[in-house]
Amino acid sequence: MPDVPQPVTDNSIQVRQLSHYQFSWTAGEPGKPGTYTLQLVLDQGAWEEVLTLDPDDADNLQDLLANTKTVHYDVGRRVLMFGVTRTGD
Repeated sequence: MPDVPQPVTDNSIQVRQLSHYQFSWTAGEPGKPGTYTLQLVLDQGAWEEVLTLDPDDADNLQDLLANTKTVHYDVGRRVLMFGVTRTGD
């Protein structure tokens, strides 16, 4: 049996499932571009993460999130993973 550090805590879970998300846009200084953010609610609120995005990334992520049923997020590496495929499919 693998040696798992105890106790297992919220901080020790590295990959979480995306439950909800919310895009936001904050106005910049006059004449300057605004800032897009994406709030990720993971594992039904057990963890949250906020990502700062450029407009192209925000647009692409919105499309991916709208069209992917299951999304996971690697907390340590800050990586969104889209979709789940069983082996052999």
